[in-house]
Amino acid sequence: MISNRCRSILLILCAMVLSAVSFGEIGISVTFGPPALPVYEQPLCPGDGYFWTPGYWAYDGDDYFWVPGTWVLPPEPGLYWTPGYWAWSGEAFTFYDGFWATQVGFYGGINYGFGYFGEGYQGGRWDNGRFFYNRTVNNVNVTQVHNVYNTTVINNNTTVTRVSYNGGNGGISARPRPEEEAVARERHIPPVPVQQQHFQAARSNPELRASTNRGKPRVAATPRPGDLRSGVPAKQAGAPYNPQRNQNTTQSQPNRHAERPDNRSSQPNQIAHASDIPHGARPEPPNTGDSKQDRKYQQQQEKLQAKQDQEQQKLQRKQEEDHQRVAKQNADEARKQQLEQQHQQQTRQMQQKHEQQQQRLQQRMPPSPEKSVRPNNHGQKHDDKHGG
Repeated sequence: MISNRCRSILLILCAMVLSAVSFGEIGISVTFGPPALPVYEQPLCPGDGYFWTPGYWAYDGDDYFWVPGTWVLPPEPGLYWTPGYWAWSGEAFTFYDGFWATQVGFYGGINYGFGYFGEGYQGGRWDNGRFFYNRTVNNVNVTQVHNVYNTTVINNNTTVTRVSYNGGNGGISARPRPEEEAVARERHIPPVPVQQQHFQAARSNPELRASTNRGKPRVAATPRPGDLRSGVPAKQAGAPYNPQRNQNTTQSQPNRHAERPDNRSSQPNQIAHASDIPHGARPEPPNTGDSKQDRKYQQQQEKLQAKQDQEQQKLQRKQEEDHQRVAKQNADEARKQQLEQQHQQQTRQMQQKHEQQQQRLQQRMPPSPEKSVRPNNHGQKHDDKHGG
């Protein structure tokens, strides 16, 4: 019993420490809305214990791209996935990240299908540490998975267009219910590493760009995270894709990992907490012609990035705990202001430290071919083959 409990705690801690840079990158604001949700079929569940996470449109600075729905193993038994969603904030569309929790929270009223029909989840339930699948909304092979049941689901949103955002012109008008607001105050576990990898695979695939697929992605869903080759194609776009004519002139506003509207938020456009730090673009992989050196530097870059992500997550959790403690103590405004100043100083020091680490690493970066012109450079004898 004790060992199982310890393993569960370790799984949670690992999931929190390794939370995605990729998901932080979609915590952005965009001045034009995402395409409608495409129509697609759910791939077969790969095995017992997998949980369905619906597909969604993400944005990376110049275009929306589709992140296919996929089956994922939860961080631990008893957890449900609350999908992320886009919402109009009054000035732009903001994406609120998904999370794992013991109940399903608010996801904008978006009808993602397959049990996620706008509120709650009707695709299955946990019972004594095992997940039971509702076959009326899930594609499950009963010869492989025996913990199934059949319950008719009344989907009140079947006549609604497949709009993919909350609020704004033509958006879903749903608001959080009291029980969903309660989930927002509970402990959340961020997306697991395979979800992060799935996101990165989608972002790097040109065919998943809305400008390319016109709202009908070639891969709409996959049996496992990152498995784009065996994915299910979209049957049709959810609605005609008519991107804004002013897309090239609109500005996206990278910001922190977006919080749910009913969670605590910091002052806009001010880096005061670890959670406010935008995740910048990663350096381009070196291409010097020396594949061994390039690979070595790339590994060093990834190792440093992972270490910095862990430090940011650690500081973020500490600052959140500080806020919770001050709230319980009913501290006065002077104490709250003092805490905010401490957090701002902590965050600034961490940023400076990370910038210095990146600069030192870049100084060790292998020289590019056009810079490798001095005869005494290491590897210069190869320039006649790679320099052009």
